[in-house]
Amino acid sequence: MALDKPYLDVPGTTIFDAEQSRKGYWLNQFCMSLMKAENRTRFKANERAYLDEWDMTEEQKQAVLARDLNWCISTGGNIYFLAKIGATDGKSFQQMAGSMTGMTEDEYRQMMVAGGRSANGNRVVGEDGDAQAQNQPQGAAGTMKD
Repeated sequence: MALDKPYLDVPGTTIFDAEQSRKGYWLNQFCMSLMKAENRTRFKANERAYLDEWDMTEEQKQAVLARDLNWCISTGGNIYFLAKIGATDGKSFQQMAGSMTGMTEDEYRQMMVAGGRSANGNRVVGEDGDAQAQNQPQGAAGTMKD
């Protein structure tokens, strides 16, 4: 039985709660496996074969293969675990965060140095701030893959 979750109306945000944790358990375990050099080598040699060793959903595997971090998060991924994929690909956390917003690394850095996104228009779903879904990259626009 799902609990009442008043935080579901935070625009541009998937809260990593107990439900998301259960949903993404194997995805996050896969990510943690990338802490070992031999696993990174195996993954890069044949990504699909390595992913098939994990009890992840097909959607989670496709999200990883696409390097679509927003999609990974929606399927239960936690950004701190997902960072291992970026590191395996030689990406900085800043590059990864930029990809999630549709910004270049430099644009993302400049936004953060300037104080980040404004809370104006971004407090609840339905406003018109830049974190609202209608103002976010869709599909491959925000992916990390080169």
